[in-house]
Amino acid sequence: MNVALIGGTGFVGAALLEELLARGHQVRALARTPSKLAARAGLTVVQADVLDAAQVAKAVAGTDAIVSAFNPGWEHPDLYNQFLAGSKAVAQGASQAGVKRLIAVGGAGSLFVAPGVQLVDTPEFKNHVPANVVPGAQAARDELTRLQKEEGALDWTFVSPAPMLAPGERTGRYQFGGDAVPMKDGQLAGITAADLAAAVVDVLEQGRYVRERFVAFS
Repeated sequence: MNVALIGGTGFVGAALLEELLARGHQVRALARTPSKLAARAGLTVVQADVLDAAQVAKAVAGTDAIVSAFNPGWEHPDLYNQFLAGSKAVAQGASQAGVKRLIAVGGAGSLFVAPGVQLVDTPEFKNHVPANVVPGAQAARDELTRLQKEEGALDWTFVSPAPMLAPGERTGRYQFGGDAVPMKDGQLAGITAADLAAAVVDVLEQGRYVRERFVAFS
């Protein structure tokens, strides 16, 4: 496939780039600073500001799908608003370019710990997650809510990593879930970024979870 990738220099985005290229896909990576991505076979880097829907549309035109791991940065002083603005611009750019398939990597905060109770709203989440990260988790939850109300032709998928997302090797062993926080041996489940990337590309290739959210965990 010809895949547009957003956020390819980030923690999850870099793993996605490796997985896509390893499977033989052609990757068009959008970057504000293209020099941050070295030239590689199968990779084309285009300069684009992801906060500008028109620039996104121009950059992704002609691709088969968009995989977005957009994050303005955990230290951004206006993380909440920038996350939502960028996510919305990506969706708008996809629609303007006529690219129907969008897989967006969000967070675990929107997963439910009980009926009507999302992880991001629990005292435990706010006590254990760095304060600068919380607005990003809240924004990812609100972006999922926005996508769920999307009435256009966009075939979106929202990805929630397991809560304990960490560096680590690609094992190729992971499971899929729905809206509930995954648990393992009474603890919050985890997954490596490499295995998360493998799960995302599986979903892309198989056309699964269209207009749905899924969680991937090991």
